[in-house]
Amino acid sequence: MYDKILTSLSYGMFAIGVRGDNAPNACIVNTVIQIASLPMTIAVSVNHRNYTNELIRKSGEFSVSVLSKNTSGGAIGALGYTSGRDNNKLANVKYKMLQEGIPVIQEDICCWFLCKVVNIVETVTHTIFIAEPVAGSETIKGEPMTYEYYTNVIKGKSPMYAPTYYEEKEAEADKYVCTICKYIYSESLVPFNELPDDWQCPICGAPKSVFKKNE
Repeated sequence: MYDKILTSLSYGMFAIGVRGDNAPNACIVNTVIQIASLPMTIAVSVNHRNYTNELIRKSGEFSVSVLSKNTSGGAIGALGYTSGRDNNKLANVKYKMLQEGIPVIQEDICCWFLCKVVNIVETVTHTIFIAEPVAGSETIKGEPMTYEYYTNVIKGKSPMYAPTYYEEKEAEADKYVCTICKYIYSESLVPFNELPDDWQCPICGAPKSVFKKNE
């Protein structure tokens, strides 16, 4: 079977917020789906190794912030490529705190909703949290960011533990990779070495100095 056939499926881009042990935490996921309307029920897929998975199990609650096409690449990089076990992922990300102690991302999102877990299903690598939305925003603003937009327009990559991750089989030597968010710079018209010193990664905002050349 063609190894990328599942990329034909439609995905969104979402930030999952949860109470942390020492600070609020959030991560990026691309698998949030509605599975019923009466009662309103959604499903969220989170890798077993993600700190967010552990925190959802502890609290039984989480928020979903629906990212828009205007959500900054820096926010996506901060929430998607570092671990809340070792870092305060929200230190440089705009958010508001719900009375439940759960963060909601405020980086040009379309909308948000608070969820309570009603069931848990395990797969080999991911946990599927089935949950009931119990509160949320009153309006929807902007246009939701799709995974296709993220990969084709922003040129973002899936981190290793994302459901849509697959290993690149080949890497060209003249491409430079951001060590923070894995964005690949491959613009032939402007060689990487000729970029100005203050150039930043268009996804996560990291400086030019963190890029490494593919060998």
